[in-house]
Amino acid sequence: MDVSTFMDHIQSFPDYSDQIVHREVIPARQPVYKTMSSPLNPVLEKLLSGFGVTALYAHQVEALEELRKGHNVIVATGPASGKSLCYQVPVLEDSLLDSTSRSLFIFPTKALAQDQLRSLKALCGNHVKAEVFDGDTPVEARSQIKRSAEVLITNPDMLHLGILPNHRTWTRLFRNLRYVVIDEAHVYRGVFGSHMANVLRRLRRLCAHYGSTPQFVLCSATIANPKQLADNLVGLPFTEIREDGSPFGGKQFLFWNPPITDESKSLRRSATAETSTLFNRLIQQRIRTMAFTRTRRQVEMIYIAARQHLAEHAPHLVSKISPYRASYLPEDRRRIEQELFNGDLLGVASTNALELGIDVGSLDATIIGGYPGSIGSTWQQAGRSGRRQEDSLTVLVARNDPLDQYLMRHPDFFFGRTHEHAIISPGNPYVLDPHLVCAAYESPITTGDADLFGHSLMERLAVLEKEGLLRRQGQKWFPSPSIGYPAEEVNIRSSSRNTYALVERDSGRVLEHLDEAAAFSQLHPGAVYLHYGQQYLVNELNIQTRTAYASAESVTYYTQTRDITDIETLRILRNKKLGHTNLFLGEVEVSTQVVSFQRKANFTDEVLGDEVLDLPPQRFPTIALWFDVPEPTLAEIKRRRQDLAGGLHAAEHAAIGVLPLFALCDRNDIGGVSTPLHPDTGKPQVFIYDGHAGGIGIAEKGYDIIEELWTAALRVIEECPCDDGCPGCVQSPKCGNNNHPLDKRVAAMLLRSALDPR
Repeated sequence: MDVSTFMDHIQSFPDYSDQIVHREVIPARQPVYKTMSSPLNPVLEKLLSGFGVTALYAHQVEALEELRKGHNVIVATGPASGKSLCYQVPVLEDSLLDSTSRSLFIFPTKALAQDQLRSLKALCGNHVKAEVFDGDTPVEARSQIKRSAEVLITNPDMLHLGILPNHRTWTRLFRNLRYVVIDEAHVYRGVFGSHMANVLRRLRRLCAHYGSTPQFVLCSATIANPKQLADNLVGLPFTEIREDGSPFGGKQFLFWNPPITDESKSLRRSATAETSTLFNRLIQQRIRTMAFTRTRRQVEMIYIAARQHLAEHAPHLVSKISPYRASYLPEDRRRIEQELFNGDLLGVASTNALELGIDVGSLDATIIGGYPGSIGSTWQQAGRSGRRQEDSLTVLVARNDPLDQYLMRHPDFFFGRTHEHAIISPGNPYVLDPHLVCAAYESPITTGDADLFGHSLMERLAVLEKEGLLRRQGQKWFPSPSIGYPAEEVNIRSSSRNTYALVERDSGRVLEHLDEAAAFSQLHPGAVYLHYGQQYLVNELNIQTRTAYASAESVTYYTQTRDITDIETLRILRNKKLGHTNLFLGEVEVSTQVVSFQRKANFTDEVLGDEVLDLPPQRFPTIALWFDVPEPTLAEIKRRRQDLAGGLHAAEHAAIGVLPLFALCDRNDIGGVSTPLHPDTGKPQVFIYDGHAGGIGIAEKGYDIIEELWTAALRVIEECPCDDGCPGCVQSPKCGNNNHPLDKRVAAMLLRSALDPR
């Protein structure tokens, strides 16, 4: 596309008021090819040539050479860099030489698995038999797949639920397993990644049982620690491939800050409305565009607004746009993907469900409606647009919150910084324990399994035995007779063991399942819930049966909960003194109670009403960092009679708001508490904690980089133009106290004193 012409076009509109605050030109890159030290199988070379591949990029050759040496490999290069060939080539070469050889491909979503099947069949035709095995696989086809599939393509959930517990029906796979491929490895972080690490240890355990030792090939978007992630995820040493030899057509990357609509309150036009406007104008110029946004509701709102606008101004283009969400039916998702790939669609509004590497053809532009939470995810979404030899456009539209506004004022932080670290914690007992029960079901656990599950194995086995989940016979542990099918009780995409069902009241049909952590905030009485484009109003939440009942109803608002959080310190793990500030890392228990919810108007976010809720508190142990106020600063605040509680509260919000810049996490993965007098410490305190039971490493990361975190939080506060605090610096949409009290001046004073080395 002609990016400069479009930018001139967009800036000519009357509603343009200097929203472009930064323009980054990313130069084109020429390909770097390399030759294999020894040639590929002639049949495979012919297949590659027919696929349009006549030469391999340098990173592809490097990966293939390392695999030939017997090493495990992780390839962490940019989007559309040909990472798939790094595992397709060795797998196909091995299968062409030995028809008994088996390979296992694991993708985080069903859509990616289907996309890989299409790609493999296009490459190798009938030379190698590849099949998808997931929840959508017909029952009558499963036996044949188990017998004959040389390449089995699945997802983590099916591996955990269907394959590992039934390994005796998969003996051909486990005895002859040569390669295990894990694509999009960067998504395995936090709770999901910690579960996945234990699923892979169970896989390796069964491979050893059947006498196979497969090599692992991982592919990832660019992250700061690809080797560390691979080592921790699989539990084996990896060789890292990072130098990208693929060509790149160049990109212009815009930072777009919506205009201020209320100077007195520093309110801005919503990111959803700005994204919708940009989407409309790109589509009307027939520029193939994907608009990403963070929530399902926002996807629907962007699509509805675009459809209404096009119906009025360009009705022939209405059928050329579509929404896309992971919760749509599989057949609908496949249809949208195919229409986008074929060029039948000009634009799609999507959640991050299309962030991953599904082949949707060549797009010209991407709009990112709100910072996705990490630099890595932002580049993944940006990478969905751009042909290898042509310029493309990406626009990051900021929300009015501390994180997005910080980036708008400091684009160098984004463009000049390395990607974040992906953090997992496989030894978290809330994650590890249920997988030990699953492993015992698959094959009795022995003391030798400590090499897989870690040094805490014996301690955890003793706990599970005491809880009646395992029984010991000699040096082996078996599941207790009362245990049914333990894998069904483990939700690997959450740390919560309890799930709530959303049921349509009139029909009794189950619409969705949510984990317990999300149920109280999304399925409370009066909540508005979107499912497949239909609004539902929650009528009842039955906590005993863990069921929410809802009726289809169209309303012009959405709902947002507020909660109260208390925190109890249990054990200090680490502590240090920085200047006059004491910093701690430790085990805590968090108690959170949803107390009310607000109705907010779509697009404008105007508060339409506030209702009290009567829900029980939820308690969970986790890891937190906390720090106090230097005594000289505390004395000065008291002398001036300033608002200590407001300053602590504002400092907490600002620090939590920018922590995702340093740890690969979402804002919703973090919680905070501040108080002028904490009962356990007897001092003013600010706590920042992991929002998942047992912790997932975010607080540890914050503890390690605390001075960088304080510095960024202070810059957010000092550089925001508001007088008393706004959504762009210290106000939080999640605040349980309705952002009261807040004092940005005292917060700045606290952070400056924490950074003072004297």
